Amino acid sequence: MSQLDQMIDKIEAYLDQCKFQTLSKTNIIVDKETIDDMLEELRTKTPEEIRKYRTMVNNEEVILNDAKRKAHALINEAQEHRNELINEHEVMRQAYEQANEVIKSAAKQAQELLNRATTESNAMKTAAVSYTDRLLSEVEDALNKAVESSEKHMSSLIGELATYQETVRANRRDLQPPQVETATSQETDPPKESKEKDINIM
Repeated sequence: MSQLDQMIDKIEAYLDQCKFQTLSKTNIIVDKETIDDMLEELRTKTPEEIRKYRTMVNNEEVILNDAKRKAHALINEAQEHRNELINEHEVMRQAYEQANEVIKSAAKQAQELLNRATTESNAMKTAAVSYTDRLLSEVEDALNKAVESSEKHMSSLIGELATYQETVRANRRDLQPPQVETATSQETDPPKESKEKDINIM
Protein backbone atom coordinates (compact mmCIF):
# COMPACT_ATOMS: atom_id res chain seq x y z
CA MET A 1 0.00 0.00 0.00
CA SER A 2 1.38 3.43 -0.95
CA GLN A 3 1.84 6.32 1.45
CA LEU A 4 -1.04 8.16 -0.20
CA ASP A 5 -3.34 5.16 0.31
CA GLN A 6 -2.35 5.03 3.97
CA MET A 7 -3.03 8.76 4.45
CA ILE A 8 -6.42 8.53 2.72
CA ASP A 9 -7.37 5.57 4.94
CA LYS A 10 -6.24 7.55 7.97
CA ILE A 11 -8.40 10.57 7.04
CA GLU A 12 -11.41 8.35 6.30
CA ALA A 13 -10.99 6.55 9.63
CA TYR A 14 -10.82 9.89 11.45
CA LEU A 15 -13.96 11.20 9.71
CA ASP A 16 -15.81 7.95 10.53
CA GLN A 17 -15.07 8.26 14.25
CA CYS A 18 -16.07 11.94 14.49
CA LYS A 19 -19.26 12.62 16.45
CA PHE A 20 -22.40 13.99 14.79
CA GLN A 21 -23.60 17.47 15.66
CA THR A 22 -26.57 17.73 17.97
CA LEU A 23 -29.86 16.91 16.22
CA SER A 24 -28.03 16.09 12.98
CA LYS A 25 -27.35 12.79 11.21
CA THR A 26 -25.19 14.28 8.43
CA ASN A 27 -23.04 17.01 9.99
CA ILE A 28 -20.06 15.94 12.07
CA ILE A 29 -17.78 17.83 14.45
CA VAL A 30 -14.20 17.97 13.12
CA ASP A 31 -11.17 19.08 15.10
CA LYS A 32 -9.59 21.75 12.90
CA GLU A 33 -6.04 21.21 14.15
CA THR A 34 -6.23 17.44 13.61
CA ILE A 35 -7.63 17.66 10.07
CA ASP A 36 -5.13 20.44 9.19
CA ASP A 37 -2.24 18.20 10.31
CA MET A 38 -3.56 15.30 8.22
CA LEU A 39 -4.00 17.48 5.14
CA GLU A 40 -0.50 18.94 5.54
CA GLU A 41 0.98 15.42 5.76
CA LEU A 42 -1.03 14.48 2.67
CA ARG A 43 0.32 17.50 0.77
CA THR A 44 3.86 16.52 1.78
CA LYS A 45 3.59 12.91 0.59
CA THR A 46 1.65 13.53 -2.63
CA PRO A 47 4.61 14.99 -4.64
CA GLU A 48 6.81 12.05 -3.58
CA GLU A 49 4.27 9.52 -4.89
CA ILE A 50 3.79 11.46 -8.12
CA ARG A 51 7.57 11.59 -8.66
CA LYS A 52 7.74 7.82 -8.23
CA TYR A 53 5.15 7.14 -10.91
CA ARG A 54 6.55 9.86 -13.14
CA THR A 55 9.84 7.93 -13.02
CA MET A 56 7.97 4.83 -14.21
CA VAL A 57 6.58 6.82 -17.14
CA ASN A 58 10.03 8.16 -18.01
CA ASN A 59 11.39 4.61 -18.15
CA GLU A 60 9.68 4.19 -21.51
CA GLU A 61 12.42 6.36 -23.04
CA VAL A 62 15.06 4.04 -21.60
CA ILE A 63 13.27 1.01 -23.07
CA LEU A 64 12.94 2.62 -26.51
CA ASN A 65 16.55 3.80 -26.57
CA ASP A 66 17.76 0.34 -25.61
CA ALA A 67 15.63 -1.21 -28.37
CA LYS A 68 16.97 1.27 -30.93
CA ARG A 69 20.54 0.54 -29.87
CA LYS A 70 20.01 -3.20 -30.28
CA ALA A 71 18.31 -2.66 -33.64
CA HIS A 72 21.19 -0.56 -34.94
CA ALA A 73 23.64 -3.17 -33.70
CA LEU A 74 21.78 -5.90 -35.60
CA ILE A 75 21.69 -3.85 -38.81
CA ASN A 76 25.38 -2.92 -38.56
CA GLU A 77 26.31 -6.53 -37.97
CA ALA A 78 24.27 -7.58 -41.01
CA GLN A 79 25.85 -4.93 -43.20
CA GLU A 80 29.33 -5.96 -42.10
CA HIS A 81 28.49 -9.55 -42.87
CA ARG A 82 27.15 -8.56 -46.28
CA ASN A 83 30.33 -6.63 -47.06
CA GLU A 84 32.44 -9.61 -46.12
CA LEU A 85 30.45 -11.83 -48.45
CA ILE A 86 30.63 -9.36 -51.34
CA ASN A 87 34.39 -9.18 -51.03
CA GLU A 88 34.60 -12.81 -51.97
CA HIS A 89 34.84 -12.60 -55.79
CA GLU A 90 33.93 -16.17 -56.60
CA VAL A 91 30.63 -16.08 -54.74
CA MET A 92 29.88 -12.42 -55.32
CA ARG A 93 26.31 -12.78 -56.56
CA GLN A 94 25.36 -15.42 -54.02
CA ALA A 95 26.95 -13.39 -51.28
CA TYR A 96 24.99 -10.33 -52.34
CA GLU A 97 21.69 -12.20 -52.26
CA GLN A 98 22.53 -13.83 -48.96
CA ALA A 99 23.55 -10.51 -47.51
CA ASN A 100 20.27 -8.92 -48.55
CA GLU A 101 18.38 -11.72 -46.86
CA VAL A 102 20.41 -11.21 -43.72
CA ILE A 103 19.65 -7.47 -43.77
CA LYS A 104 15.95 -8.09 -44.33
CA SER A 105 15.87 -10.56 -41.48
CA ALA A 106 17.77 -8.19 -39.21
CA ALA A 107 15.49 -5.29 -40.13
CA LYS A 108 12.44 -7.46 -39.41
CA GLN A 109 13.84 -8.49 -36.03
CA ALA A 110 14.69 -4.87 -35.24
CA GLN A 111 11.18 -3.70 -36.13
CA GLU A 112 9.62 -6.44 -34.03
CA LEU A 113 11.87 -5.47 -31.15
CA LEU A 114 10.88 -1.81 -31.49
CA ASN A 115 7.19 -2.68 -31.70
CA ARG A 116 7.39 -4.88 -28.63
CA ALA A 117 9.29 -2.22 -26.68
CA THR A 118 6.80 0.46 -27.73
CA THR A 119 3.85 -1.70 -26.67
CA GLU A 120 5.43 -2.45 -23.30
CA SER A 121 6.33 1.18 -22.64
CA ASN A 122 2.85 2.38 -23.62
CA ALA A 123 1.25 -0.18 -21.33
CA MET A 124 3.52 0.88 -18.48
CA LYS A 125 2.76 4.55 -19.11
CA THR A 126 -0.99 3.94 -19.24
CA ALA A 127 -0.92 1.96 -15.99
CA ALA A 128 1.18 4.60 -14.22
CA VAL A 129 -1.03 7.47 -15.39
CA SER A 130 -4.21 5.57 -14.45
CA TYR A 131 -2.89 4.74 -10.99
CA THR A 132 -1.71 8.31 -10.36
CA ASP A 133 -5.08 9.68 -11.50
CA ARG A 134 -6.87 7.31 -9.14
CA LEU A 135 -4.70 8.43 -6.24
CA LEU A 136 -5.33 12.10 -7.02
CA SER A 137 -9.06 11.39 -7.31
CA GLU A 138 -9.04 9.82 -3.84
CA VAL A 139 -7.12 12.82 -2.47
CA GLU A 140 -9.66 15.17 -4.07
CA ASP A 141 -12.58 13.22 -2.52
CA ALA A 142 -10.98 13.37 0.92
CA LEU A 143 -10.39 17.12 0.60
CA ASN A 144 -13.97 17.68 -0.58
CA LYS A 145 -15.31 15.80 2.46
CA ALA A 146 -13.13 17.88 4.80
CA VAL A 147 -14.17 21.18 3.15
CA GLU A 148 -17.87 20.22 3.16
CA SER A 149 -17.73 19.24 6.83
CA SER A 150 -15.95 22.51 7.74
CA GLU A 151 -18.48 24.61 5.77
CA LYS A 152 -21.45 22.91 7.48
CA HIS A 153 -19.86 23.40 10.89
CA MET A 154 -19.17 27.11 10.22
CA SER A 155 -22.71 27.66 8.88
CA SER A 156 -24.19 26.21 12.08
CA LEU A 157 -21.84 28.31 14.23
CA ILE A 158 -22.77 31.54 12.39
CA GLY A 159 -26.48 30.81 12.90
CA GLU A 160 -25.96 30.34 16.64
CA LEU A 161 -23.93 33.57 16.88
CA ALA A 162 -26.66 35.51 15.02
CA THR A 163 -29.30 34.24 17.46
CA TYR A 164 -27.12 35.17 20.43
CA GLN A 165 -26.49 38.64 18.91
CA GLU A 166 -30.24 39.29 18.59
CA THR A 167 -30.74 38.24 22.23
CA VAL A 168 -28.07 40.72 23.37
CA ARG A 169 -29.71 43.52 21.38
CA ALA A 170 -33.11 42.74 22.93
CA ASN A 171 -31.56 42.81 26.42
CA ARG A 172 -29.97 46.18 25.72
CA ARG A 173 -33.30 47.60 24.54
CA ASP A 174 -34.94 46.40 27.76
CA LEU A 175 -32.30 48.29 29.80
CA GLN A 176 -33.07 51.69 28.17
CA PRO A 177 -35.18 54.11 30.39
CA PRO A 178 -38.64 55.24 29.13
CA GLN A 179 -37.43 58.68 27.96
CA VAL A 180 -40.69 59.58 26.16
CA GLU A 181 -42.72 59.53 29.44
CA THR A 182 -40.16 61.74 31.25
CA ALA A 183 -40.27 64.38 28.54
CA THR A 184 -44.09 64.49 28.64
CA SER A 185 -44.09 64.95 32.42
CA GLN A 186 -41.67 67.92 32.20
CA GLU A 187 -43.85 69.65 29.63
CA THR A 188 -47.05 69.39 31.72
CA ASP A 189 -45.54 70.67 35.03
CA PRO A 190 -45.13 74.44 34.23
CA PRO A 191 -48.83 75.08 33.50
CA LYS A 192 -49.76 73.75 36.96
CA GLU A 193 -47.33 76.19 38.65
CA SER A 194 -48.69 79.09 36.61
CA LYS A 195 -52.25 78.26 37.62
CA GLU A 196 -51.32 78.17 41.28
CA LYS A 197 -49.64 81.60 41.04
CA ASP A 198 -52.71 83.08 39.45
CA ILE A 199 -54.86 81.83 42.30
CA ASN A 200 -52.52 83.32 44.92
CA ILE A 201 -52.63 86.74 43.29
CA MET A 202 -56.35 86.81 43.33
